Amino acid sequence: MTHGAYYFSSRSISFFLFSREETRMHVHATHTDGEAKFWLEPKIELALNQGLSQKQINEALALVHAHHEEIAHAWRIRFGD
Repeated sequence: MTHGAYYFSSRSISFFLFSREETRMHVHATHTDGEAKFWLEPKIELALNQGLSQKQINEALALVHAHHEEIAHAWRIRFGD
C-alpha cells in the first residue's frame, strides 16, 4: 500500500497513516463497507465515518485504543512530530 509507513489489520478492518494531509495526529480505518478516521490527540475520538456501522466503529475504536502507542510512535517517525 502507498498510504504510509504504518499499516496493520485485524479481522476485517485495516489501519493506516495517509501521507500527511493534516497536522493533527490521526489514523484511518478501512473496511469493505467504508472507512473512518480517528483523532489520536488530544484524545482518541472519531473524526469521520463514511459507511461503517456502529458495531464496526466500536471495533475500530477499541483497536485504536489498544494500538495507540504503536500508532503514535509510527506517526512521529513518519512525520517527525
